[in-house]
Amino acid sequence: MASTSDLKVFELECALQQYHWGKKGGSSEVAQLKRAVDPGFVIKENETYAELWMGAHPSGMSLVKLPQQPAVPLSDWLSKHPGLLGDKGQTTLPYLFKILSVNMALSIQAHPNKLLAQELYRTRPDLYKDPNHKPEMAIALTPFNALCGFRKIEEIRQFFKEIPELAAVVGEAAVTAIQNISGPDQAKAALRQCFTALVSAEEALVQRRLQELIERIKSMESRGEKTDSIYGNVVCRLYSQFPGDVGCFGVYFLNYLELQPGQALYLGADEAHAYISGDCVECMACSDNVVRAGLTPKFKDVPTLCSMLTYTTSAASDKVFRGVSTDQFTTVWRPPVDDFAVAMIKVSGVSSYTLPPIDSASIVITIRGRATSSGLELARGRVVFVAANHSVELKVDQSAGELLAFRAFSNS
Repeated sequence: MASTSDLKVFELECALQQYHWGKKGGSSEVAQLKRAVDPGFVIKENETYAELWMGAHPSGMSLVKLPQQPAVPLSDWLSKHPGLLGDKGQTTLPYLFKILSVNMALSIQAHPNKLLAQELYRTRPDLYKDPNHKPEMAIALTPFNALCGFRKIEEIRQFFKEIPELAAVVGEAAVTAIQNISGPDQAKAALRQCFTALVSAEEALVQRRLQELIERIKSMESRGEKTDSIYGNVVCRLYSQFPGDVGCFGVYFLNYLELQPGQALYLGADEAHAYISGDCVECMACSDNVVRAGLTPKFKDVPTLCSMLTYTTSAASDKVFRGVSTDQFTTVWRPPVDDFAVAMIKVSGVSSYTLPPIDSASIVITIRGRATSSGLELARGRVVFVAANHSVELKVDQSAGELLAFRAFSNS
């Protein structure tokens, strides 16, 4: 066996996060992936399994697994073997790679840009844990639902006409402002006024109007009257999880996306969003900074969120982030940031495939199928680290079906 200093590919043991919004028991892809590589891991059907973290963030550090040796934190290993990162001047991985299993909606949130992240970390380190920005990308493994970015002004304006409960919470002045827009600058100002009015509204008013809306939706459905079934269903789902929470009204401000497996969305800094349900691969800059304003029992930093958002509007279809095919088996998504990119690798019908060299360190997780390389196995749930500028020759086990894996790497 090669000495540890010569290792270019090795297995990682990754951290499991059991947040309250995760899927329960065996329904969680996160839990199933964990058990696939650790037969001693017991899935408890009454517990939630939300995220699998792959990387070197201190809140969920991956461990380097070596035969007959104690596991070593990935950050320590990289500090001792900096050549694994390539020649970009990096001292650690610039990205955090994850698998998510979402049962309850995550908070309506945004992630700060670098300057704001540094300021928040300096002044409020108890709430904001690091000075880095957190753009992120999600790629659906199952049908995956999310709120992402502000809707077109025309849609929001129409909702104010159709949903009196929403207009009542936002208030007459804000509704009037969005109805009398004459240009793009005024549109952003009016949208900011409306959204700020919504998430700052008095709690008793929000609770009363939400209850009225839910009762009206259910009454119309019981009488067979026409309702906006998609958004009405989403509002009712959110209300069942967070009764009385102002974030339930967020459906009428943010685009609603239903991604199919293999589709992706990209979220830049300062963009409002909320994941609702499904399993996905997620990659982001190496940060855990979140600013929240709804759908959460956690601290809501409404002034910071309202001040940081871009208030850029778009059609829902424009939020689907397109990948590029680099060969017959690989699709790559490269967002407009240096921190990360992700490749989806789907191999079938061949007995061998080469993971090409990349000029940065990468992490690969296998979702299904099986392949081997020099004694190292890629199988369901297995996570491996690949050194910069190193290729990996894979022998694909065709009897195990299609090999599906995802690879995260630096985009600089």
